[in-house]
Order: sequence, then structure tokens, then C-alpha cells
Amino acid sequence: MERLHRILRRPITTEKSSGQQGAANQYSFEVDRDATKPEIAAAVQRLFGVTVLQVRTMRAMGKVKRMGRFSGRRPDWKKAVVTLKEGDEIQIYDNV
Repeated sequence: MERLHRILRRPITTEKSSGQQGAANQYSFEVDRDATKPEIAAAVQRLFGVTVLQVRTMRAMGKVKRMGRFSGRRPDWKKAVVTLKEGDEIQIYDNV
């Protein structure tokens, strides 16, 4: 069970991802950089009890940030867009 929570780090809640949830039944997650598509699909199915049809992944480069004369870099991360079967949904905001 701990491995499943390591694969799915957090849901991504942006205006675009909220639109995808309603229109195409797709949910976005920040995932572990080493996670594969079958691992992501299995984690979503076991944690939320839904049927996954498709997983699309993309890698994002960390941004360069400056504070005065010092610069640093945010870490690279990986994003997964999961398409669910029609009728299935994930309750991300239960108490809102």
C-alpha cells in the first residue's frame, strides 16, 4: 500500500484539469519519475476503485528560480493524465 502512495504523489488541480474531469473524464496526477504507465494505472485502480482506460505521461523540467543574486532550480517532475471508464469518477474533494 505504501508503494501505491509513492507512485501517486498528489492530484493536480488547475483550471484545465478541472475542465478535463467534466468533459473527458480525465484526472491529472503528479507521479513518481520512475513510475511506468502500468504501475500508474494499477495504483489508480487499487486506491480509488475505478477502471482505467488510458494513461498518458509527460515529464516537466524544473524551473530556474532566482532570489536576488542567487539562482536555484526546482526539481524535475512527471505528470500523468488518467482516462477513466464512463460512469467512474474520483472524489478528490469530499469535504468541499
